[in-house]
Amino acid sequence: MSADPAGRVVRSTTGPNSETSRHAPIRTFLHTADGVTIDSVYDPPTFVYDASTPPSRDLVFVIAHGFTGDADRPHVRRVAAAFAQYGAVVTFSFRGHGASGGSSTVGDREVLDLAAAVQWARSFGHARVVTVGFSMGGSVVLRHAALYRPGREGRTEAHSDAVVSVSAPARWYYRGTPPMRRVHWLITRPEGRLLGRYGLRTRIHHREWDPVPLSPVESVPQIAPTPLLIVHGDRDGYFPLDHPRMLADAAGDHGELWLEPGMGHAENAAPDELLGRIGDWAVTQGG
Repeated sequence: MSADPAGRVVRSTTGPNSETSRHAPIRTFLHTADGVTIDSVYDPPTFVYDASTPPSRDLVFVIAHGFTGDADRPHVRRVAAAFAQYGAVVTFSFRGHGASGGSSTVGDREVLDLAAAVQWARSFGHARVVTVGFSMGGSVVLRHAALYRPGREGRTEAHSDAVVSVSAPARWYYRGTPPMRRVHWLITRPEGRLLGRYGLRTRIHHREWDPVPLSPVESVPQIAPTPLLIVHGDRDGYFPLDHPRMLADAAGDHGELWLEPGMGHAENAAPDELLGRIGDWAVTQGG
């Protein structure tokens, strides 16, 4: 698997319409820099806009789901509905998931999928993009923020203005919990990939990473000064608390860590109250 993040980011099959985009969802397929089609949905906010506020100041959330999720899963739609109370929302299915093309590289080339979704979100006139990732998506938003920094040549329209990483690993190849050992069986064994394809609607690439992509904990120091929020449950069955603490240590003063009592793993475990606090945090991060 290659970690090359370079090249064009997006081409949409549906052009944004300023009137339509405020009232009805828009669904289209985006094209990543390496030519993969990504099923994507734009949802306008559920609140009423203040006419005195320029549309270009609108906030948009781009949601990066976890492994085996997709844009139509109920837990992803619930997250989208929660954030739609604070701004517009773009959801999408990573490569190999749902109706998107390609095969999952489990966090490597998925950074290109997120870059395509971010650029599409900006095409609606939103000036501030907040990327929010869960589990695998949490690692992708960290790598994306490190690789697509504001002002970096050729990456300006694909960068994020704030980053929220929920239930993410700090390092690759972690097998320290039973759920993660099952995930590695799913990824590395032919019979596991067969189960992923037909049982979980997830097509997993058969090749190992080569080269190994930048890890989440290696990515975090490169995100500053972009605001960063790390969220993790103290009952996460996949990644214990040393993972978020490693990420927070790597972030230093520019990152914020929330350890959530009683919370398990990723979207399914995130209560509405937590999603609301994340929305409030995103609103306060500049503008």
